[in-house]
Amino acid sequence: MESLTSLGSAVGALLTERRQTLAVAESSAGGLINATLVSVPGASSYYLGGCVIYTATGRETLLGITPGDMTGMRSASEPFAQLLARRVREKLGTTWGLAETGASGPRGNRYGDPAGHACIAVSGPVEAVVTLETGSDVREANMWLFARRAIELLESCMRKAKS
Repeated sequence: MESLTSLGSAVGALLTERRQTLAVAESSAGGLINATLVSVPGASSYYLGGCVIYTATGRETLLGITPGDMTGMRSASEPFAQLLARRVREKLGTTWGLAETGASGPRGNRYGDPAGHACIAVSGPVEAVVTLETGSDVREANMWLFARRAIELLESCMRKAKS
């Protein structure tokens, strides 16, 4: 298995080189995305903070997302992932916001999504949102895949933004 540091090093180098900042809100990856980013030496120059949003209480208390903000959307969806990315970016005043929400397993979520389902979003100079379906119900493996895909999406958006 790849180390946290090796997974986060390319994004860390880009953020450092460009003097840009990042904030993260994740859910079913359980903190692995945040850990990947802070494991890189020098992360304090670009990583301003992050949170694991696992409940409605966490969503409202940490990011100020109210039931009214959720009108017409559900958790573990692309619109919700985009809302998380935008809100964490806004709250921490960063260049980039990265968010993940889904169902790591071994069962799916209450919305009917299977284990291995995640929506990942980036907010910043370039925005993107994707849905990942791993086809697996192995919780830890899915968490690692969600984290990897989130870092890859962020790097892709950063490269599209050029600088």
